[in-house]
Amino acid sequence: MRIHLVNPSDVSFGTAVITPRWQYVLAAATPARHGTPLLVDETLEPLDEDSVQPGDVVGIGIHTGNALRGYRIGQAARARGAFVIFGGTHATLFPDEAREHGAAHAVVTGDGDLVWSAVLDDCDRGAPQPLYAGGRVDGESFYPARWDLLPAGRYMWASVQTVRGCPKHCSFCSVWRTDGQKPRQRDVNLVVREIVQLRRLGFRFIVLADDNFYPVTLADLAAADRRADKSQLVTLTRIRQERFELMERLAQLPDDMVFYTQITMEAAEDPAFLAAMRRGRVRGALVGVESVTPEGLKAVFKNFNEAGEDLVTRLRAFRDADVHVLGSFIFGLSSDTPDTFAATADLAQRAGISFAQFVMLQPLPGTIDFAKWERDATDVPAIDGVPLTRYWLIPPEHRPRVYSPHPRMTAEELRSRTQDVWDRFYSLNLVWQRSGFLKSLRSRVAFVLISKLYRQMYANTGIATDSARIQRSARRARWLARWARRLFVSAPMPALREPRTVTRVAGKRIPVALIP
Repeated sequence: MRIHLVNPSDVSFGTAVITPRWQYVLAAATPARHGTPLLVDETLEPLDEDSVQPGDVVGIGIHTGNALRGYRIGQAARARGAFVIFGGTHATLFPDEAREHGAAHAVVTGDGDLVWSAVLDDCDRGAPQPLYAGGRVDGESFYPARWDLLPAGRYMWASVQTVRGCPKHCSFCSVWRTDGQKPRQRDVNLVVREIVQLRRLGFRFIVLADDNFYPVTLADLAAADRRADKSQLVTLTRIRQERFELMERLAQLPDDMVFYTQITMEAAEDPAFLAAMRRGRVRGALVGVESVTPEGLKAVFKNFNEAGEDLVTRLRAFRDADVHVLGSFIFGLSSDTPDTFAATADLAQRAGISFAQFVMLQPLPGTIDFAKWERDATDVPAIDGVPLTRYWLIPPEHRPRVYSPHPRMTAEELRSRTQDVWDRFYSLNLVWQRSGFLKSLRSRVAFVLISKLYRQMYANTGIATDSARIQRSARRARWLARWARRLFVSAPMPALREPRTVTRVAGKRIPVALIP
């Protein structure tokens, strides 16, 4: 029985930006008695279906965007006599759909870290169960990834997770429902050990693939302190202190290492946290800006963000701390007007955002927005026999780009204006201007290449409606990725040792001996 772990994708680029962490975690969770899994990341190359044999296990991890491709793989694998297992956020939300459309023998919901071995044992006996509830695993039970299985020369950045869960409840996001609102943090020493392993392999750019790197805000602490019962304050203070300990340990790693993460806007009001990020070389963060207007922020339950010039000030606080923002903006909110697009592009440039993504409002399963859209939809149209409320089952080339009528703009106007903002923000002259914070020519060239690559991967292949344009963009992205990767990797450091671990005795921080 061979085990295949497949990360589906409709477009393959040959070289990918970030390692798909879930594959390497499940590989680590695979007991030795079942052998070493074969990992297939279709963002690199498509699955060779002939490699799947009767009796094999094919594990497929899906989110909404790649669910249909995953289902096609599942059908093909089952037809070849393999056991088909689905997991991931979309399968967690729609387990019955994975059986109906993906020919799944079994579906794993929630975290797969601990339940995966039971799935494999049951397949080995020829009797997989229809459903395995993985639940939400505590931080100390997270499996470290098996980075020894990485293919050489295919990824620019590696990924390490330090915390799961997000205490927010944004209307367009499903994370707080699938991963929970309680932060589940990994042991700092285990996180650092995994990062050291990756630096030994030559990775110096690491994504801290967290739901929210800033799980405790100053406002959270103040609110907890106002309560008579101080137990919540104790818990939040511990979580915050562990964040600072992690960043202190990151600061002890080689100077050429750079970390990126995902964070909420409130961190801009926390100078101590930003200073710790800077010391720990957490140089970049995805920040969900979403809208530049108060009305737009209210619509997506993100009133804790600022708008207008206050937003510029907040975003510049990140830049002043040498934390470079990938700002995420949503177009298509009911409050948007034709003027919103130019205003957003202008604000992103003035605020010193290094990278930006501009997405059209899309109701994602598991979110408040999706539930409302599905509940209120009337006269739902069907495309290729599929109701629009199950749009991920529509072939990508026929899938709409806008899902709800807008009060002021047509679907094509929304799409074209969104594309124009991408084109404007990633024009060569503006990209070169934004690269000015870098000191070396090599670094500035790397910035330009990754900017152009990001645009090709996430704008032209995602917003364009012309299939020929999408394929051209994929070819350009493949070429850019191959060259860009050379600027992001470094010589392996096989002799690198872990920095000093830290423990606490009577409240005092005590260094522990170096670990070989």
